Amino acid sequence: MNGDRYLTFALCKGRLAKQTLALLEQMGITCEEMKDKDSRKLIFVNEELKLKFFLAKGPDVPTYVEYGAADIGVVGKDTILEEHRKVHEVLDLKFGKCRMCVCGPEESRRCLENRELIRVATKYPGIAKDYFYNVRHQTVEIIKLNGSIELAPIVGLSEVIVDIVETGATLRENGLTVLEEVCPLSARMIVNPVSMRLENKRIKELILNMRRLLDEEA
Repeated sequence: MNGDRYLTFALCKGRLAKQTLALLEQMGITCEEMKDKDSRKLIFVNEELKLKFFLAKGPDVPTYVEYGAADIGVVGKDTILEEHRKVHEVLDLKFGKCRMCVCGPEESRRCLENRELIRVATKYPGIAKDYFYNVRHQTVEIIKLNGSIELAPIVGLSEVIVDIVETGATLRENGLTVLEEVCPLSARMIVNPVSMRLENKRIKELILNMRRLLDEEA
């Protein structure tokens, strides 16, 4: 990892950031500053390797990468699909695995089979619209929510929801079930297109080493 310029990473706050840093550490890339729980810093630096790191909310990571404020980002595939930013998706990191699904009470399955005009509640209107209009060819009314999506079909706001499913436990507890799978999800590495050209060697080396490590763990 040579070069005069710092490579900047935008990491999604929470579990994805911890898993990404653990993966980088296995490759010999560490950032001791980030281990200080009491630190109020916003930017963390590894001077030796010329790397910078910062944490951001998931939906903001692709924005930082698109505009070049970060060269590299790590974020969930759901965010990449929803945000539609001009970035290169270069690597599936294989962790943070879950599914984007259409869910609802069992009786709503008939509405899907008959392609009825239904209401769909979701935190992901872009993904939901693309799935229903371009994959299912079904006209629906999409309602954007920010809180507990499972509540929508229970109180009659919508027939179904489009949401992330990990274990399905919350669905089962509330009398809901997975009706269709939209797509599999996991953490992905994204790169700014200009950075990819300017720092091609460094970034490619990083991707190659990370891919090698992931293959060994598979």
